[in-house]
Amino acid sequence: MANTVNLKIDGIDVSVEEGKTVLDAAKKLNIHIPTLCHHEDLCVAGNCRVCVVEQEGVKNLVASCAMPAQEGMVIQTNTHKVRNARRHVVELLLSEHNADCTKCYKNTKCELQSLANEMVMGDHMFIDLVPDKNYTVDMMSPSIIKDDSKCIRCQRCVRTCTELQHVSALGVAYKGDHMKISTFFENPMYDVVCTNCGQCVNRCPTGALIEKNYVDEVWDAIYDENKHVVVQTAPAVRIALGEDLGFDVGERVTGKMVTALKRIGFDSVLDTDFTADLTIMEEGTELLTRLKKALVDKDTSVKLPMTTSCSPGWIKFIEHTFPEYLENVSTCKSPQQMFGALAKTYYAQKRNINPENIVSVSIMPCTAKKFEANRPEMRDSGYQDVDYVLTTRELAIMIKQAGLDFLTLPDDKYDSIMGDSTGAAVIFGATGGVMEAALRTAYELVTGREVPFENLNITAVRGMEGVREAAVKIENVLPEWSFLEGVELKTVVAHGLTNAKKVMQAVKDGKADWHFIEIMACPGGCLGGGGQPIPTTPEIRQKRAEAIYAEDEGLPIRKSHENPEVQQIYKDFLGEPLGHKSHELLHTHYHERKRV
Repeated sequence: MANTVNLKIDGIDVSVEEGKTVLDAAKKLNIHIPTLCHHEDLCVAGNCRVCVVEQEGVKNLVASCAMPAQEGMVIQTNTHKVRNARRHVVELLLSEHNADCTKCYKNTKCELQSLANEMVMGDHMFIDLVPDKNYTVDMMSPSIIKDDSKCIRCQRCVRTCTELQHVSALGVAYKGDHMKISTFFENPMYDVVCTNCGQCVNRCPTGALIEKNYVDEVWDAIYDENKHVVVQTAPAVRIALGEDLGFDVGERVTGKMVTALKRIGFDSVLDTDFTADLTIMEEGTELLTRLKKALVDKDTSVKLPMTTSCSPGWIKFIEHTFPEYLENVSTCKSPQQMFGALAKTYYAQKRNINPENIVSVSIMPCTAKKFEANRPEMRDSGYQDVDYVLTTRELAIMIKQAGLDFLTLPDDKYDSIMGDSTGAAVIFGATGGVMEAALRTAYELVTGREVPFENLNITAVRGMEGVREAAVKIENVLPEWSFLEGVELKTVVAHGLTNAKKVMQAVKDGKADWHFIEIMACPGGCLGGGGQPIPTTPEIRQKRAEAIYAEDEGLPIRKSHENPEVQQIYKDFLGEPLGHKSHELLHTHYHERKRV
């Protein structure tokens, strides 16, 4: 049991575990101490000094987020000295901040704006102190916009990129008045290129980092009578969208979301979960094929372990960091891109629509999906497979713009052709979900029986630990899969790119004997994606995960190979998994990217 320390805050006694901070102790008493640089996902910083408090016996104010709670400590959080110091810090930040709040994407959701409303009434003493600077707005990425004029240099983004994601595409450059957050374009010491994961966006307290917005382009397409606009929604969107529209964290809003999309004016509302099921068919077949070549044909050129390919942030990370293992990556496109390719081929044929007139829109929890949609590899339909990617946050904006009262909308169902899905597809939104969905199908295909886990729940691959290993012994197989008899299929799941690096380094060092690796770039998987509602914390991600698994258990079909629409598309269009047609449309290869 952890040791505890006892202290007094604003005259109230409180005990906390040793190692906790004064800020943690204040939270336990429901005493609000404002912060800007602090974030529950990140290490202690104490950069912004907004969270200062008075400590008895100490002359200078201390940063509560960085000060460990100590036995006998006496703290005051609301003295005149404290209030003035906090106000002056906020005023100084405002003095050089581009306060175009009414035009800012983060208006009403900006942490600096909230603090200004609390602390700075009317004019402030530093309003004319700082001269205008020649700030830059970096719009080179298809996913993320960086606006230096709104940056308060709290360094949350830097800590996210370097510590949480181990990418280091952002860093601190220069000193004093010239200090700024620099990208890899500006400073060659940051030698791993941005993965577009958007975790920096989710932790930025202002509008300095935001996703590149395509809401107006999508509205234009909807209003164009010559265009047929198809929309797909990712599994993690349905368990987070409500957070921006009046629902509590962890509320599932699938039916209301479908209704909202139809009322907005999309011509067909379909589900990325359909192609998640399709991914399992293709990826599972690919894994079994690799295993057969390795175990039966003794083909030493077969690349194992095989890794998943659903996360575009992970794909870009491996292209830069472990390019020698690109052949280990599944050739399957992500469910988003499979859907886009089929929307302009299979769907177009079924609906008798010229694919030139189809606009394919996806709603994703992920900013990296914007980058992925623009990759040159994603045009196998003869067109750009996915035209526009909107984040969960952008969809919430469209719903508000449409004047819809989301809380009172009735539930509706997805349209047909590519709208049916299973519980296995839904859990793609959580870390470990792709692995679990694949095991549900692969085990049954080779044995004729369901996986030997209660209620199909493979809990060994679930959870929020950074790296999780699981093994499934394959016994009593069907005759055509005899080479797998007695094989212990070894798997590993990792989420967050720091953990991805640990797993791949183990492979590189020859310390791993896994067959199948699932990697998601974002903490918690897609449910913690860079396009999800803000804030994000471990508690919020856990509630979203619980909602995803509840959605899975509530569906009538929970195994991808039992999806009737998936069975139909193979019969009518694709032929068979890894066949000529599916390989042409649903698979791709990636290439090494040079380090800057």
